[in-house]
Amino acid sequence: MESPELSFTLAYIVFCLCFVFTPNEFRSAGLTIQNLFSSWLGSEDVAFVQFHIRRTSVTMLVHSALPLGYYMGMCVAAPEKNLGYIHQVSDSWRAYFLLSICLQLTILTLVIYWSQHHWHNHPISRGLQAHGRPPYSALSVASNINTEFRRIDKFATGAPGARVIVTDSWVLKVTTYHVYMALQNECHVTVTESRQHQLSPDSSSPAQILTLRVDSINPAIRHFDIRLNSTEYAELRDKLHAPIRNSANVVIHQTISELFLETFRAQVDLNEPYTLPIGQEIEACIGCMQVPANTKLVRLCHTEGTFDESDCQLCMCRPMWCLSCMGRWFASRQDQQRPETWLSSKVPCPTCRAKFCILDVSVVH
Repeated sequence: MESPELSFTLAYIVFCLCFVFTPNEFRSAGLTIQNLFSSWLGSEDVAFVQFHIRRTSVTMLVHSALPLGYYMGMCVAAPEKNLGYIHQVSDSWRAYFLLSICLQLTILTLVIYWSQHHWHNHPISRGLQAHGRPPYSALSVASNINTEFRRIDKFATGAPGARVIVTDSWVLKVTTYHVYMALQNECHVTVTESRQHQLSPDSSSPAQILTLRVDSINPAIRHFDIRLNSTEYAELRDKLHAPIRNSANVVIHQTISELFLETFRAQVDLNEPYTLPIGQEIEACIGCMQVPANTKLVRLCHTEGTFDESDCQLCMCRPMWCLSCMGRWFASRQDQQRPETWLSSKVPCPTCRAKFCILDVSVVH
């Protein structure tokens, strides 16, 4: 193989790998399917299902054209081979050209078949139809997914080629060529594997990657695996309605903040509870707006002698925060390099800034 031919071949292989797997540099430069065809794909936030039906179709078309693109590029990189004249090329190049054409035509035919009757035959549409049992249609299922995806409280993580999205009702896995979906009240999740990575692009500390298997009781829905960092496991667990089953040999590592939150809850349970006055109603937590505000700051740690500015102060706020949000607030105000001081420290009330310690947090009864 001559030098120009070798150089083009290596450059094209690198380009194809980067275009298919899309590193951050390509994404920043806009060399992605989503960016190049954005005017036709539409917005993911507005119509999640329709966006990914079109995205997966055009992705297959573009990726299937890459082998043919190599042949056309070689026509320019190696003109002495006369690759533009198919009857003059060697048998190997002729076979490669015909296979490339067949691959492109096969995928084009498949996409045309998918697009019939408003994409009724697309694999994503078939997944919607499997969930669209009476009285719900596939269209209403798609509308429900679109609506829940637009909410800001969804759980989303993962690289663009393997994103995991959990909404109020759905568990979704978005891959390059497909979108897997399972209804939360019809599925159960099991932790099946754990892998330790010493190097992580997002952190200097080792990362634990968990593999979870999502199985649906609906026989028409195939099971699928999702992967996420162990630091995101607690957030996923809070978003899922059903408990997550854990294999006996999988140990999930918790972050310092998660360990502190468990200790915070245990200590607050030992504190004296706060009885809500008659006629006062419990409102939603202003931190998460998901659960009732079930904590009240009551100065229970009495200091002897004269008053000091570092002492805990009286908080007159009504119950406005849940226990989890109050614990996260407490942890966020600490010296992250000295976790041994967290339990004994004092922080300001998130509302009125009155200082309190962990002994002043009471559960509302």
